[in-house]
Amino acid sequence: MPQQTSETPMMQQYMAIKNQYPDAFLFYRIGDFYELFYDDAIKGSQLLELTLTARNKSAADPIPMCGVPHHAVQSYIDILIDHGDKVAICEQMEDPKTAVGMVKREVIQLVTPGTKMAVKAGEAKSNNYLTAVIAAKHQYGFAYTDLSTGELKVTTLASQFSLQNELAALNTREVVTRPDADAALTALLHQGDRLVSTQADTGAAAEASYVTQGLTDSLQQAVVTLLMQYLLATQKRSLAHIQTAVAYTTANYLEMDQDARVNLDILKNSRTGLKGDTLLSVLDQTKTAMGGRLLKQWLDRPLLDIAAISPRQKRVQDLLDHYFERSELQARLTKVYDLERLAGRVAFGNVNGRDLIQLQTSLDQIPALQEILGKLDDGSFKALREHLDPVADIAGLIRRAIEPDPPISVTDGGVIMRGYNQQLDDYRDAMANSKQWIAELEAQEREATGIHNLRIRYNKVFGYYIEITKANLAKVPAGRYERKQTLTNAERFSTPALKEKESLILTAQESSTALEYQLFQEIRDQVKAQITRLQALAAQVAMLDVLQSFAVVAENNHYVRPVMQAGTHAVTIHGGRHPVVERVLGSQQYIPNDVVMGDDTDVLLITGPNMSGKSTYMRQLALIVVMAQAGSFVPADSAQLPIFDQIFTRIGAADNLAAGQSTFMVEMMEANAALRHATASSLILFDEIGRGTATYDGMALAQAIVEYLHDHVHAKTLFSTHYHELTSLADSLKKLRNVHVGAVEEKGNLVFLHKMMPGPADKSYGIHVAKLAGLPTALLNRADTILTDLEDTAPASADTVAEPPSDTQLSLFTPEPVAPASDPILTKLKQFDLMGATPMDAMNLIYNLQNRLKKK
Repeated sequence: MPQQTSETPMMQQYMAIKNQYPDAFLFYRIGDFYELFYDDAIKGSQLLELTLTARNKSAADPIPMCGVPHHAVQSYIDILIDHGDKVAICEQMEDPKTAVGMVKREVIQLVTPGTKMAVKAGEAKSNNYLTAVIAAKHQYGFAYTDLSTGELKVTTLASQFSLQNELAALNTREVVTRPDADAALTALLHQGDRLVSTQADTGAAAEASYVTQGLTDSLQQAVVTLLMQYLLATQKRSLAHIQTAVAYTTANYLEMDQDARVNLDILKNSRTGLKGDTLLSVLDQTKTAMGGRLLKQWLDRPLLDIAAISPRQKRVQDLLDHYFERSELQARLTKVYDLERLAGRVAFGNVNGRDLIQLQTSLDQIPALQEILGKLDDGSFKALREHLDPVADIAGLIRRAIEPDPPISVTDGGVIMRGYNQQLDDYRDAMANSKQWIAELEAQEREATGIHNLRIRYNKVFGYYIEITKANLAKVPAGRYERKQTLTNAERFSTPALKEKESLILTAQESSTALEYQLFQEIRDQVKAQITRLQALAAQVAMLDVLQSFAVVAENNHYVRPVMQAGTHAVTIHGGRHPVVERVLGSQQYIPNDVVMGDDTDVLLITGPNMSGKSTYMRQLALIVVMAQAGSFVPADSAQLPIFDQIFTRIGAADNLAAGQSTFMVEMMEANAALRHATASSLILFDEIGRGTATYDGMALAQAIVEYLHDHVHAKTLFSTHYHELTSLADSLKKLRNVHVGAVEEKGNLVFLHKMMPGPADKSYGIHVAKLAGLPTALLNRADTILTDLEDTAPASADTVAEPPSDTQLSLFTPEPVAPASDPILTKLKQFDLMGATPMDAMNLIYNLQNRLKKK
């Protein structure tokens, strides 16, 4: 009976390995291919667009399979990782030619979305974070790392709200937690497009002890250890480039929840999800990948300490004042490659000769950078200049050892320079002399035989041989050669002398290649020993790059240095602009606006037509705050700002259907986050609160929220609304001020002035905006007629019910007859003290009376 396919030794080996990685695609190496079997093959063939075939098709149980060539495997792995899957790479651990029995195979690496090292074009300035979370009582241990750069940070979070914000801020694609994590934490981690992995405790590890050496908090030590155990289990190699864990506190930075980040388009455009038309796109003039990543971090975590902000501003000013030095600086930075990721590749063991040449080229720029900074004699760059370590020993080693234009492969020779190692040079000389000897032998044999097209050639199967076409075989003297191979049109021969020389050449070639690879590994290890210095240098270069980027943007866009003030909440911005909108429109078309909120003003109630610029005005303030606290100059004629601790936003209409949340529910949840977490040092932007529900409900909620913010929170608040009734709050709330966006009518057309003016707007101009949107003329005329009728409607006598506000939803049909004077509803209306009541009291009365009338 024939053996079942699944029972063959190879498939038994495959299943034993696959059972260790049930949640990953297993790329099983067979010769020059990586093969996938069973469900991996079925799913993989679909995702990777491969032909699905079967192993042993004639067997009783053919196994689905597909494969990819080993030299192209990375592109296929990237596709699966981007899809959110894991890939286990299983290699042959011994030469099949010399193996006894089944070739030994092992998984050498588990690639996951959070541990991907390969960086695609266009992603060099982005981090790929792997996060670990442990829940303990009412706290969360939270750690994250970028495996490609070695960055490792840890904190303690006090709430699910903070945990969700951190996960969203990092845009982490994979989270690691313990297998026994409770259901609530697991459900929270699964929210969003991220993979949740588990890692059991594998005991003490030297790498974990090293990176946690500076931590004193036990929860932070535990979560970093969990993260390191997962990395060691998946990567199965040196992690020497992982830096010691740095503890941070979210309260040390300006905090923005995910809604604020999305609404303000700081790093990603809320519509496209891309970098275009964002604050990042305006400010990013960095020349290095490291600088690009650091700029994102600065914008994502603006500072709270004026003592830390001021040095950044001072350095930006110094670079602004030294145009020629700044230009030289940029020219040098463009030649600096990604030192962080090069160090990571060295530690990982997958660095090649070209990577080392990039490293040398980068290090060669450092002395020039030091010299340029030395020309800035104000001293602000003195400390940074002193920390620019050229790592000259490594640069010199690479210069002496590595060919300037080495091949990609490090195992086939041609990487090490002549003169670096005498033994290698001797091998190369032997090969060169032998090749010259073969060329001379070929010439001699042509002359001796008279066969002018006689060739001495080489291939890996037959070695060196003399090839003679069959047309010339008669010219070969008898017994001169030993027959080696017969072809259709030629014969191949050898001689004892050629065999001897072949042995010498191949021995020298094999020895040369082996020695080169050994030397390359030794060089790599010497570089690896200096990873800490390289990472420290990378941090300084990145900082310098971001500062010059700020200076370039400030000069090109006419930004000013903001004055940061302690001990006050006053905001004074003259001629402020929205940095992104200004870039799109151009400085000549953009209309600047002031934002003045002294200590006597907490709330600006903003009214005005749709499309007039209310949201732009609100976002403008928030972006100026983010820029200032990140250390950048700001788009304004002048700016005096306090330090804000948090920014909250409620802008735009969006739902979360997947979570069963309507637009109005999302609106209320975002408002609730601000009401519960904001402090007097926070900034709140609320746009059209209450519009997602019935008019009275919405107006009541809007007023209550304004009053609560004014009376209890005291945060600087920009509140835009179409409820004009709310403008009367300025009479009762002493720290609320009305402003509006100007608009005028010219010959029936609406003209936006885009200028913020004191006082409330006179009306909403909704029909005019509809006209701008292109609605049919007949529809617009009908709407105008209806509006006129509604505005002209007035009480017939003192006994009629008071007319609701003009923009509420009234019946368009003939009203019911008014109830007789003895009606209790009219009695209650007569008894109501209108002059002594608040607007909310009046609305509540009208609402209750209307409900009673509807029940009649």
